[in-house]
Amino acid sequence: MSRRAASTVLMAARAAVARSGEDLADGSVVLVGCSGGPDSLALAGCAAWVGNRQGWVVRAVVVDHALQQGSADVAAAAAAACTALGVPAVVVRVEVGTAGGPEAAAREARYAALGQAADEAGAAAVLLGHTLDDQAETVLLRLARGSGARTLSAMSARAGRWRRPFLPMPRADVHAVAVEMLEPLGITSWTDPHNSDPSFARVRVRSLLAGLGADLGPGVVQGLARSADLLRDDADALDAIAGQVATQVLTVDDVSASCHVDDLVALPAAVRTRVIRAAALAMGCPSDGLSLEHVRRIDALLMDWHGQGDVALPGGVVAARAYGRLSLIQGDGAETGVPSGA
Repeated sequence: MSRRAASTVLMAARAAVARSGEDLADGSVVLVGCSGGPDSLALAGCAAWVGNRQGWVVRAVVVDHALQQGSADVAAAAAAACTALGVPAVVVRVEVGTAGGPEAAAREARYAALGQAADEAGAAAVLLGHTLDDQAETVLLRLARGSGARTLSAMSARAGRWRRPFLPMPRADVHAVAVEMLEPLGITSWTDPHNSDPSFARVRVRSLLAGLGADLGPGVVQGLARSADLLRDDADALDAIAGQVATQVLTVDDVSASCHVDDLVALPAAVRTRVIRAAALAMGCPSDGLSLEHVRRIDALLMDWHGQGDVALPGGVVAARAYGRLSLIQGDGAETGVPSGA
């Protein structure tokens, strides 16, 4: 590294990493997820600098998705760049499935690999290089899909061991940090050709966001990210209220979760549907299979009751209304059925 004074933006990036790990004890293992792009290499360099001062054991994990020709060479170069920045790195090759489309499948494989690496290393934190622009793009993508407050709140700066120190920083600033750290080492960060391929939804959204910035002003990215923060606060509050209500009105045993219809009908929709979802999950519905449409059909048993039949849910769970109660029944209990009634 050059001995010239660090720029203001580099100092800000290091401070962001330090804040993200301010709860980590001396000796904590900290992993950096690295692709070889400027965002993750900037993160690796900053984590090395902060880790040396905080007593962290910093390591990098490079995930090779094997989706492009020469991906192994790209991954090896990323690991070498991390090492040059002071962060020992390993390469993990994954097999990407097809569920949810190529972007979702690659993301699932990547997080699974990073999670396994963190488990094996006993890592206290895994650092990810998402930026303010990534947050804005995520909000736009989810807005187009008709998402609710929790989903529109997008990425959290901290979610368990997952940390995103650069989430408040513009992508341009993070890229400038990467150049400042890599240039003295004679290293150039990798540019993923998928980042300019319009067949990927995120690339199209990135182009749209650039156009919105040109038409509406440079505050669009910050505004979308700020909306995510506000929606996260709202979703956290509604989840907490729904959790309290659920403990008060739900009767839960090994095979069922039930409550009086009147106790749910009186609730605001945002709370009521959260209680319904909590009951379904408690009975074993898989969270990734329980859709908004499922919850709406259960809600109709309360708010649009005209004697309709039971609602079949993922995981073998059935929702039914009988004798003034809503019941979600699991497994063998579900097979017996519940008599319909008012």
